[in-house]
Amino acid sequence: MLRRPGVLRQMFRHRADYLYVLPALGVMALVIGYPIYDTVYLSFFNTPPNLALEDKIFVGFDNYTRVLASESFHQASWNTLVWTVFSTFFAFVLGFGAALALNREFVGRGLMRGILLIPYVISAVAASYVWRWLYHSDFGVIGAISMALGLTDRPINFLDDPDVVMPALIIVNVWKEFPFAMIMMLAGLQTVPDHLLRAAWVDGAGTWHRFWHVTVPHLKGVTLVTVLLLLVANLNSFTIPYIMTGGGPAGASEIWITQIYQIAFGRIRFGLASAYSVILFIVMMTMGYFYVHALTRGNARDER
Repeated sequence: MLRRPGVLRQMFRHRADYLYVLPALGVMALVIGYPIYDTVYLSFFNTPPNLALEDKIFVGFDNYTRVLASESFHQASWNTLVWTVFSTFFAFVLGFGAALALNREFVGRGLMRGILLIPYVISAVAASYVWRWLYHSDFGVIGAISMALGLTDRPINFLDDPDVVMPALIIVNVWKEFPFAMIMMLAGLQTVPDHLLRAAWVDGAGTWHRFWHVTVPHLKGVTLVTVLLLLVANLNSFTIPYIMTGGGPAGASEIWITQIYQIAFGRIRFGLASAYSVILFIVMMTMGYFYVHALTRGNARDER
């Protein structure tokens, strides 16, 4: 049995190829690698707001223990979990349903695709301000409609009620993200072999059985990639929760990324915020590993 050449031997054999990408690797090391190194380095120092950054005090892993032991981190972690899981789930379900509807031929399908893409192409900042006015307790359209229909006797306090604010933000996030899931799943649906669907129909399989036994197995790869991308995007989501509530009321809508911003630029504790960022970076890298694994597994399956 022939032994596969080692990684270093393969790299040496293709050393001329790496010269072409060397400038790009240099730029990436400058704009990505150095900030990561500097953040990790700064996370081991205490940076009180009354001291200049160059007068930082080395504290080792104290910043990490302070972050992990703080009550606000636990609350933000729970909020982040709720925000990420429910936003991802409902965005995917709604996007998948829209993709199934748009995969059929009907009059005005192109127009409907364009209309459903509008939330995705709108700026997140603009969307956040629009939804803030829609949710406004005194002048909001949603509250006015609910009172006009007799559903409530007074406007709903969406953004100032700790029990309501997180579901209200998730609705906005799902509205903004579901077109992405729709595009991804629609592309996956168009790759399902038509001859397999016709063969299943000839064999007497109904609509549900054709969907479950033919369509769904062909969508496993794109489903996994879509869900992972939605999870990563939601973990990094900053604009909607920060603009609409700033993490309030009383931290009820504060998630990891907004809390990092508040610690760094609100309390001017860059060392503590750096440690917090490293923890989030580890979580993101773990998810990135599964994302790359899903892609490489799909490519290996296609080569076979």
